[in-house]
Amino acid sequence: MSYADDALALVRALADLGPLPRVRALHLPPPPAPDALRGEFAALELEDGTLGLSYVLLGDTWARLHGQVDRDALAGGDALALARCYAEADPIRRTLGFAALNALTRWLFDRAGFAPPASGDSLGALDPQPGETVGMVGYFTPLIPRITARGARVLVVELRADLAGEREGVRVTLDPAELAGCAKVLCTGTLLLNDTLGATLAHCRNARALAMVGPSVGCPPDPLFARGLTLLGGSWVSDSAAYVQALRAGASTGDFARKFSLAPRDYPGWPALLARARRGS
Repeated sequence: MSYADDALALVRALADLGPLPRVRALHLPPPPAPDALRGEFAALELEDGTLGLSYVLLGDTWARLHGQVDRDALAGGDALALARCYAEADPIRRTLGFAALNALTRWLFDRAGFAPPASGDSLGALDPQPGETVGMVGYFTPLIPRITARGARVLVVELRADLAGEREGVRVTLDPAELAGCAKVLCTGTLLLNDTLGATLAHCRNARALAMVGPSVGCPPDPLFARGLTLLGGSWVSDSAAYVQALRAGASTGDFARKFSLAPRDYPGWPALLARARRGS
């Protein structure tokens, strides 16, 4: 089964907790800059203010979300029904479904009184060492100097052919099979959207440390840990209203969210969270 199938099977159990919050709105960032390497994220807001983030720079996703999606029609919709779209092939419906999946995951975490530990380490606790080659799936531009400054090399797996080649301390390749030589790998959360998660992880079987980081890594952790991920790093929104205002203005959202790192040892598991939520209802 795919990650989407496994994650949606977990989220379906939320219906047993009683009525779930419905969709309030989809918030989009301003138009992305041409050829931008930085990420841009939309936020799906539930009626209780809970947010779920999703990356919108894959292909023409932002343009289609802005021009083809009736955002007014989303308001008041069933969040669980929208989350099911994550398993569909259409990239726009998949993006919306993923945002809803993330929002419902955060809703359960809050209902169960669980918050993942804060993190100040954007490198996913990989601790690069001199002489190592750290695999990187997706071009994390700001992180590369921090890795190479420690004496490690970086192997970047990219989908964009124009980025391929050698740079100082960095090799960019289009071939994910090269990850087999890396004991430490850092993945972007976009693997959860572009249908490459399974194929990419198949090349990471030799990795003893396998981290996935990014603002949209807020989905059910259980199937990711089961697939060998050793750490998940995402954004924990602390002020939803201010976050949305900054996102829509194209401003920094950093003051309204904190980074978190979640390892298997720190995570009680989906069944335990459901049990906590039932006791609190």
